[in-house]
Amino acid sequence: MRSSLGLTERHLFSVSDTIRKKQRSLQMATVRSKGNKATELKLASILRSAGIKGWRRHQPLPGRPDFIFREARLAIFVDGCFWHGCRWHCRMPKTRLGFWYPKIARNRKRDRSVGIMLRRRGWRVIRLWEHSLSNPLRTVSLLQTALDSSLRNG
Repeated sequence: MRSSLGLTERHLFSVSDTIRKKQRSLQMATVRSKGNKATELKLASILRSAGIKGWRRHQPLPGRPDFIFREARLAIFVDGCFWHGCRWHCRMPKTRLGFWYPKIARNRKRDRSVGIMLRRRGWRVIRLWEHSLSNPLRTVSLLQTALDSSLRNG
């Protein structure tokens, strides 16, 4: 069942916060949009280990993809499970639901519109979940397949 925000029942499960409000605020302030160790830096490490070359970061494209392969016209986004509403791992806080549900819904809506915009400009878009990076072999296989098909067809 989906709520009016497009979130499933799994998103309705929430966990209580175990730290004080001030501590949580300080912790959340350290979350960066670039260079996040759990997402971007992890994928960069996976790409280096696999010997995959030709990628760039922080390029001026709509939606600011985390990685691009310009020659293959491939844009890669690594979405954090919480911030982008992963149906398996997003656990909403118990407080300020009036803020968090719309926030996650806006992020998901923006993700869709950015994907459409990039595809219209001739880019292929891959969105990886943060949790998928825990299986580097699968991640490399997915990206290598996308790169191979882009270069064959391009």
